[in-house]
Amino acid sequence: MIAPLFYIFAGLAIVAGLSVVLQRTPVYSALSLILVLCTLAVIYLLLGAEFLAVVQVIVYAGAIMVLFVFVIMLLNARQEAPTDRSRFARRLGLPLLALFLAEILFVVLDYFSGAVFAPGQAFDAGPHAVGSLLFRNYVLPFEVTSILILVAVMGAVVLAKKQL
Repeated sequence: MIAPLFYIFAGLAIVAGLSVVLQRTPVYSALSLILVLCTLAVIYLLLGAEFLAVVQVIVYAGAIMVLFVFVIMLLNARQEAPTDRSRFARRLGLPLLALFLAEILFVVLDYFSGAVFAPGQAFDAGPHAVGSLLFRNYVLPFEVTSILILVAVMGAVVLAKKQL
């Protein structure tokens, strides 16, 4: 029962991810991103990482997305105006897409060709293990990310203040 659920939610995450990129309205993109984050939380649940699933929903789908929507509303972003694309982007886009899809196909075929699947190694995804890794091994990326979010919010406030 786990495999079909995984494929359903993985497909939904991919479709919602495409919706994030293809939407012309920033609010709809943010809502699609919330759907992506929630489907990833379900995938974490299917993998047995309940703590990571809860953190995914509370921190990302909750706090970070509220911050994104707040910034979108603060900047009063409307529908994106259509623009003329450059000829360079038109000519390079499809070959790069074909190369990217071929690379994905190569990796998937290499992974599934004659591979004997064994159960994965159990991992501890509890709060103690995550906190230990986060504040011992990954403290620098954690702090850099928090500073990056702070700078982004300050930049949004400065941009919104200039328009008034």
